[in-house]
Amino acid sequence: MNFAAEAAARLEAGRAARNCPCKGLPRTVGVGALLGRVMAVLFPGCSGAAASHASGKEGLERAIAAIAASLERLAFGALAPQCGGKGPDDPPARRRRAAGIAREFVLGLPDLREILQQDAVAAYEGDPAAKSVAEVVLAYPGMYAITVHRIAHALYMLDVPLIPRMMSEIAHSKTGIDIHPGAKIGPRFFIDHGTGVVIGETCVIGRNVKLYQGVTLGALSFAKDPVTGVLVKGVHRHPGVGDDVVIYAGATILGGDTFIGSGSVIGGNVWLTSSVPPGSRVYCQAPDPVVVSKKNGQGRK
Repeated sequence: MNFAAEAAARLEAGRAARNCPCKGLPRTVGVGALLGRVMAVLFPGCSGAAASHASGKEGLERAIAAIAASLERLAFGALAPQCGGKGPDDPPARRRRAAGIAREFVLGLPDLREILQQDAVAAYEGDPAAKSVAEVVLAYPGMYAITVHRIAHALYMLDVPLIPRMMSEIAHSKTGIDIHPGAKIGPRFFIDHGTGVVIGETCVIGRNVKLYQGVTLGALSFAKDPVTGVLVKGVHRHPGVGDDVVIYAGATILGGDTFIGSGSVIGGNVWLTSSVPPGSRVYCQAPDPVVVSKKNGQGRK
């Protein structure tokens, strides 16, 4: 096993020469546990074992206190310089900021629950297969994805590094729905089926919007620094969607200058890189399939 000793020695030498960039940062298991606690408070009785702690006022207070403590610990790690912080590390300042983040987040939980209840009702009303709002909350991947997104977005708006993106990737891995935590999404949002949906960081989506599987709201191009050639970050590059819009399966809508007007319907497999006015119906030409008979091998359109 000399090769194992050699590999270990080389790895150890490299570790001594370079600090591990992930040391002290939040781990996926801890972020996932935090999500579970938050979801148990938002949907009591519908989100796993932790839901039992949210029964009664005292139990609810204990559950929220546990959320705050967990978030403070995770945020303290995420605020480390290797996550993008500027200047030398200041642990006491990080601790104070982490405590402030935890406080602001838990105070926003009532508003978060209100908008998620609207999402759940919209999904129930918008899907003839849904038998109850409880079914939507417990079983619909789109509802899970938007719940995680709204939690992650609340932290994103508090300038918390790393944790929002880790949350979005937990939802992505479970549902196949990829929503960047920076996307701004109005109430009564419903993703039906969901697999393959992509919503970019700078998307702004209105209220009462419905997406089907395979929809992409993405960037058309990426600006580069003319000197370094490095991609410019923080630029608006994803489309906007007005109120009361339906976007069917496989549609691709790209670009920061593209806006889908309110009340529009975008058909399946449409490719859009320019805006459409309110009340539009956008669809592709119907394909012209060929049907071949098994009996005589002759085709017909």
